[in-house]
Amino acid sequence: MTLDPLTLFGLAAVIAMLVTYALEPRDARWVLAFAGACLAGAVYGFLQGAWPFGLAESVWAIVAVRRFWKNRRPLSGRDDA
Repeated sequence: MTLDPLTLFGLAAVIAMLVTYALEPRDARWVLAFAGACLAGAVYGFLQGAWPFGLAESVWAIVAVRRFWKNRRPLSGRDDA
């Protein structure tokens, strides 16, 4: 069985989603990485012709970016005065 490049890209995107989702509790940056993996999954879905999958993954990417933005820690030692 041989996998074409598009299928390999989709497989890599889904694996990245699983790994980054599992690592989210460790650091907020993993939430941002999850958003990127969801975006890669969306690209795969649209390129493959499965636009509902691409649309759903796009929404998940937006949700993850909002979660990252809301839960990020302020930079320590920053002087805003």
